[in-house]
Amino acid sequence: MRRPLFRLTQERVLSLWQRESRTTLAPGALRQLHSCSALVYRKHGHQYDTVRMEEMSLPALGQHSVRLRMLAAPVNPADINMLQGTYPILPVFPAVGGNEGVGEVVEVGRKVTSLRPGDWAIPWDAGFGTWRTEAVCEADDLLQVPKDIPLLGAATIGVNPCTAYRMLQDFVTLKPGATVIQNGSNSAVGQAVIQIAAALGVKTINVIRDRPNRQELEEELKSMGADFVITEEELQCLGLDNVIQELPKPILGLNCVGGRSGGLVLSSLCDGATLVTYGGMAKKPLQIPAKSLIFKNITLQGFWMTQWKRSNSKDVMQLQAMVTSVCDLVMSGQLQPPHCVQVPFHHYSQALQATVQAHQRKHVLLM
Repeated sequence: MRRPLFRLTQERVLSLWQRESRTTLAPGALRQLHSCSALVYRKHGHQYDTVRMEEMSLPALGQHSVRLRMLAAPVNPADINMLQGTYPILPVFPAVGGNEGVGEVVEVGRKVTSLRPGDWAIPWDAGFGTWRTEAVCEADDLLQVPKDIPLLGAATIGVNPCTAYRMLQDFVTLKPGATVIQNGSNSAVGQAVIQIAAALGVKTINVIRDRPNRQELEEELKSMGADFVITEEELQCLGLDNVIQELPKPILGLNCVGGRSGGLVLSSLCDGATLVTYGGMAKKPLQIPAKSLIFKNITLQGFWMTQWKRSNSKDVMQLQAMVTSVCDLVMSGQLQPPHCVQVPFHHYSQALQATVQAHQRKHVLLM
């Protein structure tokens, strides 16, 4: 039986299309009309023709509201899943696509103190609808990012780098010299794990799928700070102990693939280690060797960045502190923005199509 999907909550993650219509004006305020171009969909479907670029009106600014001019917004697999209706949270129709991006504050309500015109800001929650040229939202829906980090870094910092940051911070105590093993190492999260771990002095063993350009990918990951790169086939045939002997066994495993690959990561962990699953790209159940649970006392955990943010939604300072810490890594050169394909906004279909294809770089819409 198909698992029921949760709809976005009314007060926070309802689509901006409906939220903006409820903006409260200050007494005597003059309504100024603005409009924007947005990528709108009114039904779920596996074909991209459900998405249309439309002109939509924006409400006037409320006392606690912000008008944001979107600068750039990536197309992530989760965005496609929302379009298809297969993501755990779904918007109310009509909906504007996109969960991540960066914009410049154009105007603020008279009671807004956290942001001012000219600031860069990102939405902290899913369902914002970033595929648009402008948005009006509550100031509490946004977190500030510095303007002196690369635009593509700012546009893509709220999901994948923050996911990597939290997983390295929250599950085990990682001291310099400790080892982490992960699969999906060439993904956006995987690349962020490599770099953040290197900044912490933590070693990484990075599992990838075999491919024709394996050597090129290995060199790219090692240039980011990866200590070892190994294919799933090598790990299964030879075993970790026979390939890598100079590092301590991993105390943390990160799994975004599932299936056989997740089982290989689990089997490579030391006694008492923790495996964190944050994705299932193989769309197959995680293979869990019974002996690893019984004799090695492995802890299994799950992680979803959206849930973490919502669980901490009342603590805006903690949300902001996380984003600031990741931005500091970018500004120090310890975390590089992912290699992205920049796509003009009106060529959005190119980005949508590329995102579901294998071995594609992240595509970012430039408004």
